[in-house]
Amino acid sequence: MPDSYTNLLYHIVFSTKDRRPLITSEYELRIYDYIGGTIRSLGGICLELNGTEDHIHLLTKLRPDRAVSDVLRDLKANASGWMHHDVFPSLKHLSWQRGYGAFTVSQSNVEEVRRYIAKQKEHHRKFSFRDEFIEFLKANGIEYDERYI
Repeated sequence: MPDSYTNLLYHIVFSTKDRRPLITSEYELRIYDYIGGTIRSLGGICLELNGTEDHIHLLTKLRPDRAVSDVLRDLKANASGWMHHDVFPSLKHLSWQRGYGAFTVSQSNVEEVRRYIAKQKEHHRKFSFRDEFIEFLKANGIEYDERYI
């Protein structure tokens, strides 16, 4: 086959360092716009993006020549630098946890995941980040150590 065809869809979850509640309504739209732009600059497509004050959910389509770990490393570094130096000097304490969750999504589940991400603030009135993340790990058959969640 002379061409490659891919549809690499990921639901990515990452949080602020120590889950500090720093992504307030004052900052979130600009941060989300920047993150979406960074995904585009890396050749990806941001399908949905939302979160709470301490973490972000991202549904994205990535290029096959980009490792998820490289995308997240670049995205976090660029977003932190942009916030600290260019736009929100008051967020100089905002940084990201080193880890993240990345879960593949089938095309048939894209709309369901989009709706889930869009309703993050409502969802987290009832469920903690920790409980939510453990559910993702269990649903995806990923072993984990509760000390590091």
